[in-house]
Amino acid sequence: MTYFTPTEAHRTFLTSDLHLNHRNIIRYCNRPFRDVHEMNQALIANWNETVRPEDTVYFIGDLCSRSDPLLWLRELNGRKILIKGNHDRHIPTHFTLPYEIINIDSLSLFLVHNPHDAPPDWDGWVIHGHKHNHCPFIDRERRRVNVSVERTDYRPISLASVLTTIGDGNGNTNK
Repeated sequence: MTYFTPTEAHRTFLTSDLHLNHRNIIRYCNRPFRDVHEMNQALIANWNETVRPEDTVYFIGDLCSRSDPLLWLRELNGRKILIKGNHDRHIPTHFTLPYEIINIDSLSLFLVHNPHDAPPDWDGWVIHGHKHNHCPFIDRERRRVNVSVERTDYRPISLASVLTTIGDGNGNTNK
């Protein structure tokens, strides 16, 4: 479990489902790229334009396909905390977490790749990937936020932005 102050939330980012080197994801998710090379370059550039080397990024699963994940991770700015996705078979287990819980003031966030893997009795918000563009960025009824790159302009989104979207950042959520 990690505790954040509102100030730290501005330099902490969330993202998922890069699927670097995965040619078919362009078609499956209607991504706006001509080919896998263009997609890889754009995703890396967007990440590095958004995240500074000293920032923290919670990567919520599905980094790459058919390539060495450690090579990709070296190209991406920030201190990365990896939550394992269903396509992350090649990332050594000791580098990943099954989930993470973030607390900021009185708000609790459960970070997990597949939202169906969150505890059924969780009463905070679930921050997830896995669903790509098949579910909305925010689902207020279920208290879920989908940070798949298709929902965040193909770049990491700040924790502060997520907090603003779900409420005032002080635990007072808008339902």
